[in-house]
Amino acid sequence: MADNTNETTNETKHTGLITGYDLHLLGQGKHWQSYEKLGAHLCTLDGVDGVNFAVWAPNATSVRVVGDFNGWNPEANFLWKFQDNGIWETFIPNATEGMLYKYVIEFDGELHEKCDPYAFASECPPKTACRIVDLNRFQWQDSDWLEQRGHFDWQHKPISVYEVHLGSWKRGETNPESGLPWMNYREIADQLVDYVKALNFTHIELLPVCEHPLTESWGYQIIEYYAPTARYGSPEDFMYLVDKFHQNGIGVLLDWVPAHFVKDAKGLGRFDGTALYEYEDPRLGEHAGWGTYVCNYRRNEVQNFLISNALYWVEKFHIDGLRVDAVASMLYLDYDRQEGAWVPNQFGGHENIEAANFLREMNKQVQNQHPGVITIAEESTAWPGVTQPGYVGGLGFCLKWNMGWMHDILSYMGDDPLYRKYHHDRLTFGIMYAFSENFMLPFSHDEIVHGKASILGRMPGDLWRKFANVRLLYSFQWTYPGKKLVFMGDEFGQWKEWNCDGELQWELLQYQTHQGVQKCVADLCQLYRTEPALYELDFDTNGFEWIDCSNRDVSTITYIRRAKNSDEYVIVACNFTPEVRHDFWIGVPEPVEYHEIFNSDASAYGGSDVRNTPVQAVPEPCQNQNCHIRITLPPLGVVVLKKANG
Repeated sequence: MADNTNETTNETKHTGLITGYDLHLLGQGKHWQSYEKLGAHLCTLDGVDGVNFAVWAPNATSVRVVGDFNGWNPEANFLWKFQDNGIWETFIPNATEGMLYKYVIEFDGELHEKCDPYAFASECPPKTACRIVDLNRFQWQDSDWLEQRGHFDWQHKPISVYEVHLGSWKRGETNPESGLPWMNYREIADQLVDYVKALNFTHIELLPVCEHPLTESWGYQIIEYYAPTARYGSPEDFMYLVDKFHQNGIGVLLDWVPAHFVKDAKGLGRFDGTALYEYEDPRLGEHAGWGTYVCNYRRNEVQNFLISNALYWVEKFHIDGLRVDAVASMLYLDYDRQEGAWVPNQFGGHENIEAANFLREMNKQVQNQHPGVITIAEESTAWPGVTQPGYVGGLGFCLKWNMGWMHDILSYMGDDPLYRKYHHDRLTFGIMYAFSENFMLPFSHDEIVHGKASILGRMPGDLWRKFANVRLLYSFQWTYPGKKLVFMGDEFGQWKEWNCDGELQWELLQYQTHQGVQKCVADLCQLYRTEPALYELDFDTNGFEWIDCSNRDVSTITYIRRAKNSDEYVIVACNFTPEVRHDFWIGVPEPVEYHEIFNSDASAYGGSDVRNTPVQAVPEPCQNQNCHIRITLPPLGVVVLKKANG
């Protein structure tokens, strides 16, 4: 075993990238660009080209680095230790870009190979070596997009998101490194950008792209937080994908997982022989249901690692927002734990105070340092103030997934229309809390797996009614307050549940029924982008008004959506039964002519084409409005009306 002679203090002369100020910031947990110093960095020191390696492992007996540059010899290159902070560092002159490497951490009298926590690239799983890369060479072409993003008023702009798992959107030729038919990031971009643009979405959201050992985890069990998965190519290939979306006016959101990480021996777990990145007590530090470790938010260095990582994806890859996964699991100490299997906080409660503070700081740093970048919480409980600023006690997220609305609506839509009148409250209750947070309305990947069936597959009735119900569902979603998200395949009515090891059922688009759903979604996205009434006041009670929410016997609802200019509005009427409603009365604000600007029952969408010609409002009060109109409400359909020249 090596004696621990490679030690230095802050005062000892030592050649490397780490400075005393870096050590101070790292110790305070405030080194927001820690990825510029930790990890493997191509650099020139004292006129010599090579790579600087640095890693945090305070309890290790020794740290070595092995790789292509030294024949993987663990005796060749030891790192120096800064005693005050437990940072180890060395510079290797003959290391070059593209070479593979790992750290060898000595503890408990043995040597343990570990991946670099700050590695920018890695081998394609199941291989685990890290790769030396230069992230500063790519020639970005999205300066106009980034300039506009700095002024992006996300609260009052349309946000419609197409959620994508890159490995199963489409498959390609067999990847020679993986042996599996994954397309390269560039191949995906060249097809996906045109597709998303044609459907009029404003953003895509990528399921996690951080390196993960198990494909079937969909990216949610991470081993390398700073490395885009090598399944689909290099970091530069991923940059190409983001850049191409930006050049086409489409934002890129990234699913981000600071809640937990894999237990794989070469990962962060027991990194230096101790619980360094995770809590020591398994009642705090493990998710038994997921088989993962929980990040230790008490440690400055761990908070620094994660917040720096959030900023890294924005700064190095130009990501426009982070959807934070499993926030509830972070906030509650008893999440998915039985009585006696969790530890209360210092006040005896079940709230994880350190995790809440971490989320506040992360949101603060991302949003303050990069105006226009949004953060989104997948939070399924009633934790107060998720989207309220941190300085008033909130968590500081921009948006929160509206899980309650999603579950209620999918449950309601799964009922036979004959019985929907008995569950009318599921349809209307959501507006009671719709403005308590800044909500996004998600029909995500989680809703079409594990036996839940696809969106189309869970709709009741015969073939015609199933497709009509899907169009009705999306039309309601797009006209209801909140930003929008749908998972890939749902936009054209995929029959099968999502399978991460296959590709979407693209062959279904040969049928007019599926083409109709796809066109309906594209037109909804376009309507949403062009009608300020549908997006400007998503989080303001002035943007929504019921006309009639109590007509449960015939399962219809009508409402008004308004823009900042209250004179600019649309009327929405929804029919959740397959009966055509002739001579259907709707209260309206003004005695003007109203035109139908959208109808989910249009023949172009595969509907029965029950349409409406322009109708003049009668100046007689109805449903608390000054006037009324009479229209024909299509079966299982949504009609959107707008005043002429409005």
